Amino acid sequence: MPGFVTKPEPVRVPGLVHLHTGKVRDLYRNEAGELVLVATDRISAYDWVLPTEIPDKGRILTRLSLWWFDQLADLVPGHIISTDVPEGAPADWEGRVMVAHALEMIPVEAVARGYLTGSGLQEYERDRTVCGLALPPGLVDGSELPAPIFTPATKAAVGEHDENVSYEEVARQVGAETAAQLRQTTLAVYGRARDVARDRGIILADTKFEFGRKPGADQLILADEVLTPDSSRFWRKDEWEPGRPQKSYDKQILRDWLSSPASGWDRTGDTPPPELPQEVVDATRERYTEAYRLLTGTAWD
Repeated sequence: MPGFVTKPEPVRVPGLVHLHTGKVRDLYRNEAGELVLVATDRISAYDWVLPTEIPDKGRILTRLSLWWFDQLADLVPGHIISTDVPEGAPADWEGRVMVAHALEMIPVEAVARGYLTGSGLQEYERDRTVCGLALPPGLVDGSELPAPIFTPATKAAVGEHDENVSYEEVARQVGAETAAQLRQTTLAVYGRARDVARDRGIILADTKFEFGRKPGADQLILADEVLTPDSSRFWRKDEWEPGRPQKSYDKQILRDWLSSPASGWDRTGDTPPPELPQEVVDATRERYTEAYRLLTGTAWD
């Protein structure tokens, strides 16, 4: 069954309670009741958390998320309190930590799409819809949509797939008012991020957000990572060509290797994936650092 090839043991830190080991992040609670998110260098593909890490990946995701939280602050508040490393934590946590408010999370992946690809393309080719939303004929892989759409998904456990759901199903699960808030906020944040990225030569094809609320409050708060290559599909604007798969700033390089004869791995079987070769690790890291450089205008150091 997919999941971790080898699930890591939680790091023990005085004053922190380990809550969860995710695909990429480890989650703790401190004595003040705040959450401490630690971004590791783990990487996943085909529902497996791979045995090979990508150096600096966790720090890149953290710093890029913090940059985006600043870009979006006037649209929606973020969950960040500080980036201070807790006393007694390993030195390797430097640059990986986000101390955040403990929120009541909305159990929905808030997905926005501005371009047709991935699971949305598969549904469109079958039904001419995405998450039940009708789209015009004639669209192809990589086509820009007439307008961005909100296509929510259920949250999946490690080793399982997120599943697209209709807006009506979200309204049934969380209530009509919250569903409307989710859709409006998701599309507003996507629109801002799309324009920021476009000015830097990057197309934001689609992305997913997570939202929560402080206990007893109505305002949505943006949580977790934001607009990173792990949660978003970025393409170079000058390489965009509808009608074919686009080259993404993500882990497609390692996915291609895993699905190739070179890996010797059968992704449809029960055998865990193998270690990644160094050239695949290096090429994947380069895609993450290039995305960071192009979006922020600052070279990764």
